[in-house]
Amino acid sequence: MLKMSDNPPILPPACASVNAMQGDWWIAHTKARCEKAFAWDLLRRGVNYFLPMVERVTVSSGKKRRGMIPLFSSYVFFCGTEEARYAALTTDRLCQVLPVVDRKRLVTELSQLERAVLSGVPLDPYPQLEIGRKCRIKAGAFQGLEGVVLDRHGKRRFLLFVSILQQGASLEIDADLLEPLDIEDGAAAALIQPAGGVA
Repeated sequence: MLKMSDNPPILPPACASVNAMQGDWWIAHTKARCEKAFAWDLLRRGVNYFLPMVERVTVSSGKKRRGMIPLFSSYVFFCGTEEARYAALTTDRLCQVLPVVDRKRLVTELSQLERAVLSGVPLDPYPQLEIGRKCRIKAGAFQGLEGVVLDRHGKRRFLLFVSILQQGASLEIDADLLEPLDIEDGAAAALIQPAGGVA
């Protein structure tokens, strides 16, 4: 695990937010444990990206160490022109690149994750999307965020997910802050074009 100061920024310093990024979106499926190195490569090449990370404490040789881990293992989101895509491919850190068809949906989902990650609220990686009631937070610091309500380890959790990956992150939430939504969630397969290898 890298020292805290050795981690890449979640967003490039020149980029105000996920919403501010212009161009096409892609999802980089990186080689194992290459997410941070890939983000540094993109930063050096001037390519906008989003690498959601959360802080974790590990114990090694009796010492506690704080570090950042990617929320989605082996995935980094990046945005730009065809030249940006080519620059990403030249890093030699990728298994494949998934093009995003539904840009609006992805940006909405990533914006919600960005808001939660930057707030510092404890987030748990949630590797598989469960079926549950879709709700919106109606008050408080996360008012307007939409996700799925789960019961995990006897606690009410609110799942923020990225449908194209079928993965997400959950945070603890008071049930009184939620209002149900009747919106059907589409299949992730409709969001991406088939990709047999590195596109």
